[in-house]
Amino acid sequence: MTLSGKAAIAGIGATEFSKDSGRSELRLATEACLSALHDAGLGPADVDGLVTFTGDTNAEIAVQRELGIPALRFFSRVDYGGGAACGTVAHAAMAVATGQADVVVCYRAFNERSGHRFGQATASGRADSTGLEFSWHLPFGFATPAAWVAMQARRYMHEYGATSEDFGRVAVAMRRHAATNPKAWFHGRPITLEEHQASRWIVDPLHLLDCCQESDGGVALVVTSTDRARDLRNPPTVIAAAAQGTGPDQMMMFGYYNGDLATLPAMGTVGAALWARSGLSPADVQTAILYDHFTPFVLIQLEELGFCGRGEAPDFIKDGGIELGGRLPVNPNGGQLGEAYIHGMNGIAEAVRQIRGTSANQVPSVKNVLVTAGTGVPTSGLILTTAD
Repeated sequence: MTLSGKAAIAGIGATEFSKDSGRSELRLATEACLSALHDAGLGPADVDGLVTFTGDTNAEIAVQRELGIPALRFFSRVDYGGGAACGTVAHAAMAVATGQADVVVCYRAFNERSGHRFGQATASGRADSTGLEFSWHLPFGFATPAAWVAMQARRYMHEYGATSEDFGRVAVAMRRHAATNPKAWFHGRPITLEEHQASRWIVDPLHLLDCCQESDGGVALVVTSTDRARDLRNPPTVIAAAAQGTGPDQMMMFGYYNGDLATLPAMGTVGAALWARSGLSPADVQTAILYDHFTPFVLIQLEELGFCGRGEAPDFIKDGGIELGGRLPVNPNGGQLGEAYIHGMNGIAEAVRQIRGTSANQVPSVKNVLVTAGTGVPTSGLILTTAD
């Protein structure tokens, strides 16, 4: 069977995005879920499924209790950090389409700034296959996401002549969008390319402003059948395609053994599946929500997804190519660089707003939105579309 068109996102909700929430991660999750249910015009008694990230600290049964959900018929978790975001929606949509559940809430909540900070180097005591992978590089100081991305970014620069200024143009675009988004942490605070270049080094070739934020907050999404969603509070955002993917010789946070460090083959796998399952092409997309934990991978995603050819992304983004009014507006909410880093879930919520026509930075005549989740890691993606 095909999933396309059978399920829809009927509700979106979020807490505020901050650097110190002042409350537990469980409360953040509960607030976000209640907000999403209210947006859909549903209540906890309507919910019979929950999906979250493997890394989320909030157990499904704990969220069930706090919300007052009578019973769950479906619950699932998706691994690999930010690569899970669109995967949670895929799992929820499959549950709805196959009758495992009627209403599934996907959630992600954390105190990633005031609590556990993912960007810092930590020792690993994992006695599993991922711990085995880490044992090849952690002892030598190769220990942070920024360092892992930096190696691939440097190779991309070598192969295609990309520059730090090219990466900076991504940061400038995201901050420009965030500056006009009242919900964004960097609302009212755009940057210039000169400011990007002057920001301190994190790991060569990444400056501070090439790196996404650390945020506290929660986001939730309500998934149900498209038919049921048509009768709810807001117009349905139909899931035209959902996909997960890895590359050859995939490892947890990188693919250094795939033969070409200047590519992201897991994203290529996801992109090919999305186009095939939706029957759409890059030309059919009006705006894209690309996972922007680090600026270089926005460029490589544009290539992997077919918006431009290999090595052509620096030219694609010049002269405002990914800004509002450009050839492909990317992350009109400001993305993780400008709005907040909630492991990509806030990007899916922005895609829904674009379909509804309610975004703070609305792109004209939006019918189809592509969303990606995580890069470097095993990843996932969505194509969301209008119901007409």
